[in-house]
Amino acid sequence: MKLLAVCFVAALPVFGHVGSPDVFFEGNAGPYRLLITIRPPQVVPGVAEIEIRSASPDVRQIHIVPLRLGYKVAQFAPVPDLAQRSHDDPQFYTGALWLMATGSWQVRVDVDGAQGEGRISVPVPALATRVAGMQKAMAAILIPLALVLCVGLVSIAGAAVRDAMLEQGKQPDPARVRRGRIVMLVTAVLVVAAVWFGNTWWDSEAGFYSRIIFKPLHLKTSVQDGSRLALQLDDPGWLNRRTDDLLPDHNHLMHLYVIHVPEMDLVWHLHPERGADGNFEQRLPPMPAGRYALYGDVVHANGLAETATGEIQMPETAGLPLIGDDAAGVGPAVTHADYTRIASPLAHGYRMVWERGQDKLRARQPYEFRFRLEDEQGKPADGVELYMGMLGHAAFVSVDRGVFAHVHPSGSVPMPAIELAQPENLHAAHMMMQSGLPSEASFPYGFPKPGAYRIFVQMKRAGEIATGIFDAEVEP
Repeated sequence: MKLLAVCFVAALPVFGHVGSPDVFFEGNAGPYRLLITIRPPQVVPGVAEIEIRSASPDVRQIHIVPLRLGYKVAQFAPVPDLAQRSHDDPQFYTGALWLMATGSWQVRVDVDGAQGEGRISVPVPALATRVAGMQKAMAAILIPLALVLCVGLVSIAGAAVRDAMLEQGKQPDPARVRRGRIVMLVTAVLVVAAVWFGNTWWDSEAGFYSRIIFKPLHLKTSVQDGSRLALQLDDPGWLNRRTDDLLPDHNHLMHLYVIHVPEMDLVWHLHPERGADGNFEQRLPPMPAGRYALYGDVVHANGLAETATGEIQMPETAGLPLIGDDAAGVGPAVTHADYTRIASPLAHGYRMVWERGQDKLRARQPYEFRFRLEDEQGKPADGVELYMGMLGHAAFVSVDRGVFAHVHPSGSVPMPAIELAQPENLHAAHMMMQSGLPSEASFPYGFPKPGAYRIFVQMKRAGEIATGIFDAEVEP
């Protein structure tokens, strides 16, 4: 029997990660460990804000420059900008770079210090997410000024015809007055026509620009045969985007998070397979009936990452046990969230601990979120393994579901984009050995807005994938 569930798609005007456009990356530029935050512009062309924190105190200067990502031909790079060192914190640097065109970019960071030179490149998307409107205060100033200019131009034209070549002290005769009024009328018509033409041209340019406003992919989903989730990437139409050019990220074309809502007490991290028709399919595990939010991460051939979103009302599914890299987690409902809890219980008496510290979490600030596995005696767990090439994977989701970010220990940048930006370097996670791994994983990330969040963290030990669930309250 075929069961069909209706999918309700939420189209959110964001890219990469839902509601979390900032890029976070941690890596080595030669001998220097850097935590890099890039805030892409909301309009293109636009200015990206760059923040760099060096773990090494012996950095002398840092230069930054934007380059197109994935270009096979030589690029004429602009002159690198010197990042400004903070007067209060000598290991913190800031800068700003213009991104002049829509698409995938990279910010190249060149470091000079006591240990020599180092370089690293960080992918960043340049996608217009809105049309920048005029500020009301500016409009209140410019509109009256424009009216004064138009009226003044008409008056000047009439006065020039009426009073030009008139002897001093004489009044213009009726013929001059009549000619002046005719010229004022003609000038007024020409001014109105010029304003109309300018407004039409502006509307045309605005219409053209609105076509490049980023429109994220949607997920069309249905449950078939009671145990298979069918997914189709639905393109609402944006430039020349394709859906058949996807690159594998950690050996999977799609990373799908399925979250039971509104409770957010159940989560699955799944990896649907793509069929010959270009659509995806996932064999479902046992799942209770209910409403679920879907977040599907994919990466295009140019390094651009997208999160396709959707919702589905699912029937109770008998399903089959999870296999491979698929994982699941269970936690308390968000209505019973404990924002002081630092430990999440796991199977076999183990637990995952969040080293959160005492400071309050604030929006738009980069943090390193550290989690570790402990055994039943509170000691660091042994037998830790890489989970899809990483020490762990984390998902940061706001309770209102306006924010979703899938983050790795290296940051929020997907692996295929890193490989395009740094083809000469293997990523550190792929250079790890399969034994002797630490029981701790850290994730660089910053919350884009205040509010309540749920954090899902997954690490692997002794062949089993453990999912820790934590709650965070973020202040402005």
